[in-house]
Amino acid sequence: MRFIRPVWLTHSGEKKDFEVYSCHVSPDGSRLVTAAGDGYVRVWSTEAAFNAADPSFNGPRQLASMSYHSGTIHTVRFSGNGRYLASGADDKIVCVYTLDPHPPTHNTAFGTDEPPPVETWKIHRRLIGHDNDVQDLGWSHDSSILVSVGLDSKVVVWSGYTFEKLKTISGHQSLVKGITFDPANKYFATASDDRTVKLWRFTSPGPNSTAYDQMSNFVLEKSIEIPFKGSPLTTYFRRCSWSPDGNHIAAANAVNGPVSSVAIVNRSIWDGDIHLIGHEGPVEVCAFSPRLFSKVRPSNQSTDGKGPNLSNLVTVIACAGQDKALSIWITSNPRPLVIIEEMAVKSLSDLAWTPDGLNLFVTSLDGSIICVSFEPGELGYEVSQEETEKTLERFGTGRRGAGIIEGTDGLLMEEKSREDELRGAEGRMGALMGDAPPSQSLTANGHDNPAPTSAPAVNGFTPSTDAKIPLINGDGPHSTPNDAQMNGQSQEDPNKEKLEKLKSRVTITKDGKKRIVPLLLSSSGGYESSLPRAQLMSASTNIQGGKDDSPQTTLDLSKPFDGLPKGGLSSLLLGNKRKWAKPEDTEDDSIEKRISLTSKDGAVPIVANTSEGLVPARSGSGSAGQQPTPDFIRPAILNPSLTVSQVRLAVPKLRRHITQTIGRPNGSAAAEDPTRAPDHPLAANGRQIQPELMIEIRNPSQMPTSGRSSDQEPCKITVSRRGQPLWQDFLPRSTLLVTGNETFWAAACEDGSIHAWTPAGRRLVNALILESQPVKVECMKNWLLCVTAVGLCYVWDMKTLQSPHPPVSLAPLLDIAIYSLQDHVTAGPAVTAARLSSEGRIVIRLSNGDGFAYSPSMYIWQRISEVWWAVGSQYWNSGAASVGDLRSSCGAKDGSNVSAGIIPFLEGGTRTESMVRGKAVMLQRLVKQLLSREGYEGFESTVSIAHLENRVAGTLMLGSKEEFRVYLYMYAKRIGNEGLKNKVEELLEGLLGGNDGEDDIKGTGSPMGKRNAEDRTWDNGTDYLCGWARKELQKGVLSILGKNRDLHRITVPYAKLLGVPEELEHETEDEMMVS
Repeated sequence: MRFIRPVWLTHSGEKKDFEVYSCHVSPDGSRLVTAAGDGYVRVWSTEAAFNAADPSFNGPRQLASMSYHSGTIHTVRFSGNGRYLASGADDKIVCVYTLDPHPPTHNTAFGTDEPPPVETWKIHRRLIGHDNDVQDLGWSHDSSILVSVGLDSKVVVWSGYTFEKLKTISGHQSLVKGITFDPANKYFATASDDRTVKLWRFTSPGPNSTAYDQMSNFVLEKSIEIPFKGSPLTTYFRRCSWSPDGNHIAAANAVNGPVSSVAIVNRSIWDGDIHLIGHEGPVEVCAFSPRLFSKVRPSNQSTDGKGPNLSNLVTVIACAGQDKALSIWITSNPRPLVIIEEMAVKSLSDLAWTPDGLNLFVTSLDGSIICVSFEPGELGYEVSQEETEKTLERFGTGRRGAGIIEGTDGLLMEEKSREDELRGAEGRMGALMGDAPPSQSLTANGHDNPAPTSAPAVNGFTPSTDAKIPLINGDGPHSTPNDAQMNGQSQEDPNKEKLEKLKSRVTITKDGKKRIVPLLLSSSGGYESSLPRAQLMSASTNIQGGKDDSPQTTLDLSKPFDGLPKGGLSSLLLGNKRKWAKPEDTEDDSIEKRISLTSKDGAVPIVANTSEGLVPARSGSGSAGQQPTPDFIRPAILNPSLTVSQVRLAVPKLRRHITQTIGRPNGSAAAEDPTRAPDHPLAANGRQIQPELMIEIRNPSQMPTSGRSSDQEPCKITVSRRGQPLWQDFLPRSTLLVTGNETFWAAACEDGSIHAWTPAGRRLVNALILESQPVKVECMKNWLLCVTAVGLCYVWDMKTLQSPHPPVSLAPLLDIAIYSLQDHVTAGPAVTAARLSSEGRIVIRLSNGDGFAYSPSMYIWQRISEVWWAVGSQYWNSGAASVGDLRSSCGAKDGSNVSAGIIPFLEGGTRTESMVRGKAVMLQRLVKQLLSREGYEGFESTVSIAHLENRVAGTLMLGSKEEFRVYLYMYAKRIGNEGLKNKVEELLEGLLGGNDGEDDIKGTGSPMGKRNAEDRTWDNGTDYLCGWARKELQKGVLSILGKNRDLHRITVPYAKLLGVPEELEHETEDEMMVS
């Protein structure tokens, strides 16, 4: 070990040397940067410092000096990629510099003693976000964020790409004086005078991330207080450091009783039980060496191929503070390697290691800058940087380099991907400024509604548009836009006149002069935004059928006619589990012993299933001969199926009068408000609007008019259109439920029968006899769903009079397997929603938050949504803004709205039920404990990816076209950012499917625009997947993955197969010709 103190390495003044507050070494080790009280940031050559004693060395010493602050500079730090240099001062400003590749064109300023600059560091950004002095800075290891802390008790997070302020954290109660980053890129720690070290968990933001996108990022993970109770508040800094293997944090200014110390905080459990005691005064700065060392010399040939043994790896840490002493510690020794006292006249302020871990720069408030150089092997044997990176993989490290460009094709894809992201950001800004194009027609799972002016599809049909639209505010009849187009007239923008008025709006100033008020205009980015547009609208617009300008979405599910009771349909269960009966005259475990002894030699014991439980079978003589017939048989009071069923659902009460309506005249508005009573038609301008179709059920009273209970009057059914009766029918039994649309009508009776009619009143099929009373009926297009009291679900196609699958039971959804068989039933989860999709898929939502859909191709229920995703996934509340970003990034130009389909419907129910029942709070507590454990660092990322995979699989099974593409692109973006090469390659190979790259597929949907059940699997052998052309999906995924250089070896061959590089080259040539 030797000490180097060059005379020229200082911030000299006219009378004294200025205090040096900070220093740092560049990632390549060639530059040393220092900051001092003279307001200058100086960049020095480390080579000149190491050769200070060599008189023959004639290289440059000071490379550059910058003075962009108006006060004392407290901290200076290089970014991890070496591109930027940041400094913070007491003028409350953070300056970011970048190196100009061109040599400087100017000499030393006139009147100064500064040497001529060798390099030019230009000011890149001036960041204003603090209200007091900036004390320390820190870059994430991937340089994606810059964090500054100061005496205003704030922690400010800046984007490492655009240097936009992403978030201001006010978690500390006093001055914040230190920050350090986790080398695994998962946390950063801040130290404050409130005697705490707080750990913040984060996910690296993307290049186009905004403050809105990062609202839920940078959350508090742990607040460490015990090692710092009673620590002095007289230190200027509390600079902490994170070990290169990610296992420990060295926190300065800790105390162990009355003695000053350095607290070593262990990862995962975040305790500070280990203390480094060796300083007489408070320690202000700690710095781990960036390299790991081995206690034994690494051999040239590794026997196991796994590199050095982890047990032989050690870390080196340097500590300094107010006692003007420097201590060097190695984790393999309980005592310090060396303590160097009286290093300077005043306190030591900062420490900086070179990347090789063999040189340490020390700065002091007396103005001195000292280099401590170690000989090879003195601290241990260096471990390669690759082995250091391997030790971080167990923490799910997110550090990835910039990568190497594989060729021009990869560069073109990268530029195209970034252009698409930028276009998406511009589109979001245009939507916020109100410049988005007008809303397009509604879509349901990717299929356009035929009439733009008609109401959205209600129960699977679209109301007729033949009739004229009713009068609006007493004006004359208006023709529809379709009529105007048929007549050859161009449709005018309704906001054009208002816009012209705004452009020419004149105001009078105070001095009486006229001025035209300027109108703010912006570009919309060329796509339909999913953000809501705020507009002033009259209260009667929606009632009168006016079109709402906010994004409209349709739900591909049946509209319920009868609402379920509060809390849903309650269920009672008899479990599947069996217990052993315990006779009173035997010991508690005697039967279990007998059974185990019987089955020891492989024999299967014979047991009898009784109401008390399972008991060993008893041998006895069977009854022989003819059995006597009983004198009488007890009449059945309950439905026989209920007495033996393991599932029992609540049966609705019998109502005397049932009225249901469908649609409104002329299709002038959306479906009728479900919150209104069906027998109260909406009113507009004082006039009653009659419903389009109405069915009226009148059940007989309890006592017939004849006075005899055996005489039962029939149930009367009447269907009318706009008050005019269409047809009438009678049923011999009372009706419980009714449903219908323009395809058919259906009524469910209390005896378990279902009757169906055509729109004209013709009996469609004979009475369908069920095993128990119906508790829920739904219809969607030509599909009819019926849920019975024993939990069986029937689905029929009333057009073909067929069923897609046998009746399915709700017992698996109600967790019947976890309940034991008892004499009495047990309350199970309630059914809060039972719906039908347009393809006849059953969708069930339960009170425990789970959502299910039945797969007729696999004959099994599939869980689509559950509380587990709500507490563990980062994509649970992914809203419309991210959907719009993804849609723009994939280059969609049709502006179609993304339909709010079945998965958002089920996840919304999960969110509501979990909040009401508090189940999410319990799981959040469990997840928080897991995240603090070793081995669970990648838990949140893994669950988030699994949630996206669950969404993709669910939309593919349900045939939700638009949602499938959105979730597919979200999934591709996440696995690309995580660098999961195997999953990326598997996704691209799955999208390739039957498309061999030779067919010219120009469409974006399946043939004839119809949904095809054959394209619902990845390996379906066709060129379509969930209604989309595979080629279009591949291009969208490749556009998203194009910015990841480390994936170019995987993505470029698939891009060449589709001809993407050639298309990008042609676009570039066309742009050059135009320009």
